[in-house]
Amino acid sequence: MKLAIVILNWNGKTLLETFLPTVIEHSSGHDIYVVDNASTDNSVLFLESKYPTINCIKLSQNLGYAGGYNESLKQINADVYCLLNSDIEVTKNWISPILKIFNSDPNTHIIQPKILDYNQKNKFEYAGAGGGFIDQLGYPYCRGRIFNSIEEDTGQYDDRLEIFWASGACLFIRTETFNSLEGFDHKYFAHMEEIDLCWRAKNKGYRIEYTGASTVYHVGGASLNVLDPKKTYFNFRNSLYTLVKNTHHKLFGIVLLRLVLDGFAGLRFLFQGKVYHLMAILKAHGRFYLELPRLLILRKKQEIKKHEQRLPSIVWSHFVRQIEDFNKLFKY
Repeated sequence: MKLAIVILNWNGKTLLETFLPTVIEHSSGHDIYVVDNASTDNSVLFLESKYPTINCIKLSQNLGYAGGYNESLKQINADVYCLLNSDIEVTKNWISPILKIFNSDPNTHIIQPKILDYNQKNKFEYAGAGGGFIDQLGYPYCRGRIFNSIEEDTGQYDDRLEIFWASGACLFIRTETFNSLEGFDHKYFAHMEEIDLCWRAKNKGYRIEYTGASTVYHVGGASLNVLDPKKTYFNFRNSLYTLVKNTHHKLFGIVLLRLVLDGFAGLRFLFQGKVYHLMAILKAHGRFYLELPRLLILRKKQEIKKHEQRLPSIVWSHFVRQIEDFNKLFKY
C-alpha cells in the first residue's frame, strides 16, 4: 500500500525547520510532500536548499487548507494520503498501526491517531484529541477535549474505536475515498472542513476510526490563534455550513436553534469585552445567509443518513451540567 505524507505549508519555515526532520526520520520508505500555499517567508527556498529530495508542490496563491489539499492531491499518486499539519511531531511507530488497519479492514476509509499536546505531552490536544464526535445540534467534541477543557492522557483512550470525525491535523484517508467525496469544500478555506468531509463520508456509509496505537504531538494554533477573531468567524460560519449540508434532523428547527445559541455565544463575548469576536459571529451569520442556496443544493446531491448522535447538546452538558471529561457525558 503506497502512502503519501502531505504537509501543507503557509509561511511556516520555522515549523518546517522544527518538525520536518522527525517526519523524515520516522517515515522511511514513504513519500513525503510539502505543499506550499504561496508563502512569502522563503519556505520554498529553505526546502530546496536543505531538503532537495523532498517533493515540493508550489501553489500560486494561498488556497487555505481545503483548497490547498484539493489542488495538490490531484498531483500525487498514492493509495492512502496522510494529511499532516506542519506543526506536528510524529513518533517512531506512528505509521504501521494505521496501515495495518487499512490493509486488514477494507471497510475503514479514514483513520486518526492519538493527538497529544506538543507543549504538555501528558495532555490531549484540542484538535482531535482521542477522536471526534458530534451532538444532535452539530457541535463537535472529542474524547479528551470538550470545548477548552482538556484531559490528561492516562491511557484511557488507547483503544481502537469507530468515531464520527477525524482531525485534519493528522488525517489518513484512502485516495479513492477522497476522490469519491470530491475532496474538501473549498469554500471553507480553513477550520472544520475535515468534519464536513467526514460527515459526508458517513452519509456514504464509510467507516472512520481512531487508533491509540499511533501517537503524534501537535502544537496547535499555528495558522490562527484561538484568540484571533478570524478563527471565531471560520468556526461559526463553517459549523453552520456543515450542519445544513449534512444533518438528518429537521433542518429548519435545528438551524433556528443553532442561530439562537450562537446569539448567546455572541452575548457572552460581549460581556467578556471581546467585541471583535461578537462582530466575527455577526459576519459569519451574514456570509451563511448568502451561501445558504448553494448549501441546500449540495445537501440535495447527497443521501442524508441518520447517524447515532447520542448526545443532545454538548453545550448543555458542558456549560450547564459542568461536565469536562468525555467519559462522564453519558453517566446520568
